[in-house]
Amino acid sequence: MLTLKLLREEPEFVIERLKVKNFDAKEIVYKIIDIDKERRSIQTELDSCLSQQKTLASKIGGLMKEGKKSEAEAVKADVASLKEKSKGLEDALADKEKEQNALVVLLPNLPCAQVPEGKGADDNVVVKMGGNIPDLGENALPHWEIVKNLDIIDFDLGVKLTGAGFPVYKGQGARIQRALISYFLEKNTSAGYLEYQPPYMVNEASGFGTGQLPDKEGQMYFAQLDGFYMVPTAEVPVTNIYRDVILKQEDFPVKMTAYTPCWRREAGSYGKDVRGLNRLHQFDKVEIVRLELPENSYKALDEMIAHVETLVTELGLPYRILRLCGGDMSFTSAITYDFEVFSAAQKRWLEVSSVSNFESYQANRLKLRYKDDTGKTQLAHTLNGSSLALPRILAAIIENYQTPDGKIIVPEVLRKYTGFDVIG
Repeated sequence: MLTLKLLREEPEFVIERLKVKNFDAKEIVYKIIDIDKERRSIQTELDSCLSQQKTLASKIGGLMKEGKKSEAEAVKADVASLKEKSKGLEDALADKEKEQNALVVLLPNLPCAQVPEGKGADDNVVVKMGGNIPDLGENALPHWEIVKNLDIIDFDLGVKLTGAGFPVYKGQGARIQRALISYFLEKNTSAGYLEYQPPYMVNEASGFGTGQLPDKEGQMYFAQLDGFYMVPTAEVPVTNIYRDVILKQEDFPVKMTAYTPCWRREAGSYGKDVRGLNRLHQFDKVEIVRLELPENSYKALDEMIAHVETLVTELGLPYRILRLCGGDMSFTSAITYDFEVFSAAQKRWLEVSSVSNFESYQANRLKLRYKDDTGKTQLAHTLNGSSLALPRILAAIIENYQTPDGKIIVPEVLRKYTGFDVIG
């Protein structure tokens, strides 16, 4: 959430930066400023009213002691009148704050200066490529055919049990899923990230804190009776561990990792790009989250990108790193780098990770702060990244490591977790 100080002091800067995200903020920004002027005026009047109350109330005892009862009663009446006026001002102030906050949360985070302009995915910038794309020949199969032949992932059974987008992993398919989770978590903890096992459902306050609400309300599964949301990513519960917390400078960096299943409605997603493991409603993902001092957050972002790159490199998958343009970035992000791996049978790139710096945007919503050298309270910076999302990683492994006889070679780094070298 953008700060009121920034909106008051640099409205045109905010408007111009949000144009990079193709967001027209002018009307909202100046409406917020107008409401803020009204709010501050009410606050000034309320402060004056409370001060008068205090001054008059302090006189009552003295007047009573002096035997000036009638004067004391008159002052009491004035105090009562001021209290009634104060109550009206407090209600008006609360209404203005509510009106203002309802508009502030509609504004996305400002993209940082490194974010390129653009409308969508075609305008993203490839900043690095690595690995070798395997030549599988003309008879290579897509992963949804391979897993059916090997009977390791059953999409039809998932439809029977729940619906489309909820596959059932079986035998070696289940074991390689578990192997990937273990591998990612071990790599993350070895890099200094503290492992958490958070709840898989969160309340509304948590969804608001990380920016999923109100922006992505329609994309999350909602347990209406209890008011809980199924997590769309471990970022939500893990980052919210530090909601309403004031840290010390020596507490930084805070590095956390967690595995969770994730649920996303993916409303409006249709066509060939959703086949097999390409787009699911339930999937597994390991996440890394960092809390940083503002001056260190971009160095931390570079470290996170390098860490995710190590994972895809060790898995032996061809990959590319993209800096997202303004039109393809999330609501809350200041800058995002996507990792994509090449699916050799589908002959297309599959997104497997987003690594983002949110700067102080999430922290302002979370009220996540720290005390600086002078003792002043400041907003921290938050970052997160997929490390990694499993479905498309598994799809790329299945396709890129397929053999002519229909089996799948297990990447070497996973074998100590799977207990086998070949699937099939």
